[in-house]
Amino acid sequence: MSHIHSSSPQSRRELTVDDYFNGVRAGDRAILARSLTLVESHSPRHIPTAEALLARLLPFTGNSIRVGITGVPGAGKSTLIEALGLHLIDQGQSVAVLAVDPSSRVSGGSILGDKTRMPRLSTAVNANIRPSPAAQTLGGVARKTRESLLVCEAAGFDVVLVETVGVGQSETVVADMTDCFVALMLPGAGDELQGIKRGLLEVVDVLAVNKADGERRFAAELAAQQYRMALQSLVGRSQTPAVLLCSALENTGIAEVWQAIASHHQRLSASGNLSAKRKAQNLYSLRMQLDEQLRSLFEQHSAIQRLRPEIERQVLSGALLASTGARRLMESFARSEYSGSPAKSIDHPSD
Repeated sequence: MSHIHSSSPQSRRELTVDDYFNGVRAGDRAILARSLTLVESHSPRHIPTAEALLARLLPFTGNSIRVGITGVPGAGKSTLIEALGLHLIDQGQSVAVLAVDPSSRVSGGSILGDKTRMPRLSTAVNANIRPSPAAQTLGGVARKTRESLLVCEAAGFDVVLVETVGVGQSETVVADMTDCFVALMLPGAGDELQGIKRGLLEVVDVLAVNKADGERRFAAELAAQQYRMALQSLVGRSQTPAVLLCSALENTGIAEVWQAIASHHQRLSASGNLSAKRKAQNLYSLRMQLDEQLRSLFEQHSAIQRLRPEIERQVLSGALLASTGARRLMESFARSEYSGSPAKSIDHPSD
């Protein structure tokens, strides 16, 4: 169990990798916050320090239960996470929440601020909530969520909960960085089976119908039965996901939701699949990082910055096919990068 505590007063001096490392390992809340800010930073001057810190912390990661939680807006994700976090703390565990907020298109910052939506959990001693703007990342997961998760693990948190914005895009992004993926659904929302994506059903490990209270109880039970039938019909799943009812507002069914998560994690560990899953996640993370860095290199290249405005103008006016514009940009990039040798033409279907 991690004992997170407030640090002794420190000036905002530049911290060394040793300062960050020692503070994270000691559970210093202020240093933990600064470490998360460091690894989330996109500034080139922060990257070497962040990578050095993560390399130091890596041997101390991997001991937490990683849980992804998604759901449509209004499903009560924050209320459930607070109830679940408080339940875990009552059991003597520590909880980190990486809450990915919808982002402002103007400032890029978080809009909702999960600390205001989880007031009791945010003040709990053995909990830490980290809101991060989703920006333009698919799946509602911030670009640096995986690195933040590793920092929280190294700080000694027993459970790391990753909350998404629930916009219904690329849920596999969440599933590919967690051990257990939980989908939160609403009762009586209408056409439940039509509204849920097949891709979500294929990756979800626990499905909880929230707000199963009062007059909505019958609708929640009906929805849960429909989900069970849909999940049982899926081909290729060795284990049918648990489908549960809960009310985060009334704090009912929360223990059962956690038991389903813990049981899933225990089965993964006992079978050896947890280790295999996390190795696959490491490889997936490498590929995601490579895609991101290649895109950044491409967009910042001087040749692309010169040519791109004209290409975009022609595409906007309808004078140029998007595929042709993309090919011209890629060929310009290739010529500039490999000017020492003849540029290879990129094969594309005819325009």
